[in-house]
Amino acid sequence: MLSRNKKASYRFFAVLRGSTNRTSLLMQQPFRFARLVRYALILPLSFCIFCPAIAQDAPTYQTPPKALADLVTIPPTPGVSLSDKGDVMLILEQASAPGIAELAQPELKLAGLRLNPANNGPSRSRYITGLKLKNVTSQEEKVITGLPPEPLISNVQWSPDYQKIAFANSTDSHIDLYVADVATAKAQRVGSMALNATMRSPFRWLPDSRSLIAKTVPAGIGNVPDISRVPTGPTTQANTGGQRGQAPTYQDLLKNPSDERLFAYYTTAQVVKIDLDGKTMPIGKPGIISSADPSPDGKYVMIETVHAPFSYLVPVYRFPLRTDIFAMDGSLVKTLNDGPLQENVPYSPDGAPSGPRDFGWRADAPASVYYTEAQDKGNPKVQADIRDKVYLIDAPFAAQPKEIYAAQFRFEGFDWGNETTAIATERWWQTRKQLTKTVNPANWQTKVLFDRSYEDRYGYPGQPDTRHNQYGREVLNLLPNNEIMLLNAQGASPQGDRPFVSVLNLKTGQTRELWRSAAPYFERPVAIIDAQRQVILTTRETPDESPNYFVRNLKARIAPTQVTQFPHPYPQLKGVQKQQLRYKRADGVDLTATLYLPAGYKKSDGPLPTFLWAYPAEFKSKEAAGQVSGSPYQFNRISYWGAAAFVTMGYAILDNASIPIVGEGTKEPNDTYVEQLVSSAKAAIDEGVRLGVVDAGRVGVGGHSYGAFMTANLLTHSNLFKAGIARSGAYNRTLTPFGFQNEQRTYWQAPEIYNQMSPFMNADKVKTPILLVHGEADNNTGTFPIQSERYYAALKSFGVTSKLVLLPYESHGYTAKESLLHMLWEMNGWLDNYVKNPKPATETPKPGKLGSGKE
Repeated sequence: MLSRNKKASYRFFAVLRGSTNRTSLLMQQPFRFARLVRYALILPLSFCIFCPAIAQDAPTYQTPPKALADLVTIPPTPGVSLSDKGDVMLILEQASAPGIAELAQPELKLAGLRLNPANNGPSRSRYITGLKLKNVTSQEEKVITGLPPEPLISNVQWSPDYQKIAFANSTDSHIDLYVADVATAKAQRVGSMALNATMRSPFRWLPDSRSLIAKTVPAGIGNVPDISRVPTGPTTQANTGGQRGQAPTYQDLLKNPSDERLFAYYTTAQVVKIDLDGKTMPIGKPGIISSADPSPDGKYVMIETVHAPFSYLVPVYRFPLRTDIFAMDGSLVKTLNDGPLQENVPYSPDGAPSGPRDFGWRADAPASVYYTEAQDKGNPKVQADIRDKVYLIDAPFAAQPKEIYAAQFRFEGFDWGNETTAIATERWWQTRKQLTKTVNPANWQTKVLFDRSYEDRYGYPGQPDTRHNQYGREVLNLLPNNEIMLLNAQGASPQGDRPFVSVLNLKTGQTRELWRSAAPYFERPVAIIDAQRQVILTTRETPDESPNYFVRNLKARIAPTQVTQFPHPYPQLKGVQKQQLRYKRADGVDLTATLYLPAGYKKSDGPLPTFLWAYPAEFKSKEAAGQVSGSPYQFNRISYWGAAAFVTMGYAILDNASIPIVGEGTKEPNDTYVEQLVSSAKAAIDEGVRLGVVDAGRVGVGGHSYGAFMTANLLTHSNLFKAGIARSGAYNRTLTPFGFQNEQRTYWQAPEIYNQMSPFMNADKVKTPILLVHGEADNNTGTFPIQSERYYAALKSFGVTSKLVLLPYESHGYTAKESLLHMLWEMNGWLDNYVKNPKPATETPKPGKLGSGKE
């Protein structure tokens, strides 16, 4: 239930968007005046509050040409989940893009979370709307019945015995727990309690497959706190102890004591054990429950509880966290740790909290907890031979924890197998180093299995095959002779992506390949159905055939059996041409891009207006930067999200053009960011020109997030493009002073780098038209909407042809159907006016033409 004052604020916000009765509502809610600053001009008070709001109101949502609009409105291809034996496939029908009205529902932004105050769940989710069961052998399909009308399904979980499926269903006022029986394909609600899904998964199966551990809304939670709009004093923060701490520009943080009260109210949950007949038993007391995880043997529950003091600098996952072990009868067995507030974690991929962290159950043991503790205080700048140590404590948790593993780098985790076999992984970002070791839990002896750079995609061996053990936990699926199958779903190689399956001997470290995808298909291994018989599940596709699932017997060497028949999502686009390009940058770095050409296009038609889309990536070696990615045999996935959609509008598309930013040895990649950025883009255009398909005088560039940052920099530092489209980017790096993307130096350590790389600081250099699009509710670290607002203001001050489009209620990625359609309409109009049909510098496009979507 939303409080009266919060409801009023949402009403008021809606009024600013369109009501004619602004005056009366403003008089009712004078405390909302501050929210109008963004709309206000320096005019007489009786006038300035209202007129700018009218002047700045966005136009009505527009629709692009049908070829683009169809990409938004087509039903998504279903997802699938396979049973452990591979005999039953669960087909999950996914919801289409929601309407803007759904995004406009009340939402709370607290401690880095976005919550739906009406039902104690997340406010932004893509739901599953239907469930089917398919017999893999007979191909028989059954629709799961017993679902509520217009279901909004999430958190789908097979039971440990794979005879049942649990899921949550969201309604306007609560979230319910449902369980479906696989044999009968019937679902029913379990119990009458409401789930609390504000933090992580709201439930988990117990190993008996007859009961679950769930986080529920406490029965006696009471009414929403009465939040007064009249402050009792200022909000203050202080650092009186001289401690140093660098925090990223997190969004949606707590701001005041009222936020703290609302956060505690909506996230408080009661952990219960619930049987399938609906009988419940509480475990522990209500609290801000981050997670509730039963032990593999089902005798204990590990509950992690967030508690005060809260922070206004960091999100909830840095708040104090207590880790308790409870018996299944609800009694407290042991408090394993009570970690403090972590506001000063070093801002680096190699940084870690001090003290014990990452508590988890050992998957191959009845009830053993392991956790990690930094030996360098979590600070990568501290010299240390051992960065992390891992400890283990067994039930009944009375003994002292014992050290079981010492990590040279930052510990990533275990893949548990059995009493003699496990695999451990370590990683160190600064050197891009990854260590993979075999571990013998009988004596905790280790042996290096792989010592490699994780940037080296060619050398990635694959993901080990797993199975579910007697506890229903995922463990390594070990074969005789200490071997295990590996699945490499990407299969990067000098010939392009060719996914493969291999066998690894854990003793010798030697691998042998069993199968690899081959032309004219792109086939990706998804799961091992039977490791002994070498039967696998794959997805197979071609440029004109959408991905479908197949069962392939690697020993029999016969044609695979097709399991699904998902249709081509947009058959009207069959015939779109695709080519994998390989070319070199001026400094010799190998580059790749995917070229899309319109259906029916011939080189004799002449070069085309072109749209380049990219996202830069940092590397520590030229060899890794130049590795080939992509495959010419993959399905032509013409998504509305990137540039490929505009092949339907007659453009050549240079999609996913590689923009590597390399810093070898002691050099940092961003030391020469601008030079490498421009050189990479020029190389892509030159290759298209060499092929005779790209018109160098009519090329546009675009990108999202860091790709938007790239776009603005390319328009700043080159004259390669006729126009740019930058979506949800950051343009002033002084607003992210403690680092950004993979830049670890602070602004004060490298001010010249920050200034050179900031388009805002160089707005006077831009002469090329640029379209800026941003979600008004962007919650991504670093990309506050003010980044686009201030950059647009700077561009406008220098007379740059530019446009700013703010999408109401949208986050970093846009989801509402109206928003997506309008985004495409704006992009198409911008490309039409400034790339396809560029006007002379002295000619201004007609207002009716801009964004019209006309060819």
